[in-house]
Amino acid sequence: MAFTEYYDEIYSVARDIFEHPELGYKENRTSALIAEFLRKVNPDIELESFSTTGLKTYLGEGKTLTVGFIAELDAVYAPTHWRADPVTGAAHNCGHYSQVAIALALYKHFYATGLYKALDYNVAFVFVPAEEYLDLEYRQKLLDEGMISYFGGKPEAMKLGIFDDIDVGICVHAMGGEYPVRTVEINCDLAGFLYKKYTFRGKASHAGFDPFSGKNAYSMSTLFNVALGLARQQMKDAEKVRMNPIVMHSDMSTNVIPNHITVGTDLRTQTVEYMKEAAAKMDAAAEGSAIALQGEVEIATQMGYLPFVQNRYLSTFVMEAFEASGEIQDILNNNAISAAGDIGDLSYMIPCIQIGYSGFFGTIHGDDFKEIDPEFIYEVFPRFLTDVFERMKGRIDREQLYRRSFAAYEELLASIMKTE
Repeated sequence: MAFTEYYDEIYSVARDIFEHPELGYKENRTSALIAEFLRKVNPDIELESFSTTGLKTYLGEGKTLTVGFIAELDAVYAPTHWRADPVTGAAHNCGHYSQVAIALALYKHFYATGLYKALDYNVAFVFVPAEEYLDLEYRQKLLDEGMISYFGGKPEAMKLGIFDDIDVGICVHAMGGEYPVRTVEINCDLAGFLYKKYTFRGKASHAGFDPFSGKNAYSMSTLFNVALGLARQQMKDAEKVRMNPIVMHSDMSTNVIPNHITVGTDLRTQTVEYMKEAAAKMDAAAEGSAIALQGEVEIATQMGYLPFVQNRYLSTFVMEAFEASGEIQDILNNNAISAAGDIGDLSYMIPCIQIGYSGFFGTIHGDDFKEIDPEFIYEVFPRFLTDVFERMKGRIDREQLYRRSFAAYEELLASIMKTE
């Protein structure tokens, strides 16, 4: 059967990437491995490089519609994961390595069989760096040097025009948790988020001799934490609001009243509109906490990612493929979660879906995350995706598609930050 003959080679690539995790905009080894594999499959391939480590290539040409299959290159910073890089702390506990292997399996199958020639659309394969929103000091350095303009890999690729000739985006993503049967998921909407820093400032004094003259910045941050906890009752349930305040930097001493402390948190919501409203409540809680203890607070906001509403029209092709499949036993549908991804930003420009797949154990981003059903991940699931592509042939209704400009995307981000 198709993909059975590719399994050993694809599984070997997946394990190689898994064993050598790299953080965003640093995926040099991973990118080189992908290029080597693709050139081995197709010596005449044309590969476009972008965003330090990103790669793009096509199968098919001259057709008026292009469907993009998008895989993410980067790992997570998770130094306590059982297979973390001992030097960098990177670990593939989000499953991106398996996305890459699945994309390579599809490319090899489409090219070896000539299947892409029968499609009425071109297929673009896009390998995007830096989906995870982390290692921000390094990314700020790249931004300061003019190497990038966005922390997220897809917004950066959007700015560079990588998706300008792509009409539909298809992503896949590992599903955390063990499932009793082989399972896929569609229409799982994701949150958007802001990244916020609150620097509380007070007045230092001797904590034993003269605490009375001090203004405790740490106490202000504690009051802020309490205020956020109480405010959760007034956050809309449907928005699945998430806040995770942590102390970012501290040089506190037990014999000095701390005069400054920085708290960082993301703010996740399902809609842009409520993101603005919830951010205003957070800022008010910070300002009030500072005022209550005679201090001040400095607020800094960075745009994270936009919410992702999966394209229900495109998902119908996935549902059809599932109903015809005798190898996948269950499908999850219409679950919204508070995880986020830069696929939300791309979906603002073009219609996108992200198909989930089981075959793993443990929690996404958790120390226990690992694959347990590689046959499903690298053989059965790619075969299933091939059927999805086949079902789209000659049936994509262009009236159901849309395209927004990158300028419109920037205007939307500006409107969010203006509110801030």
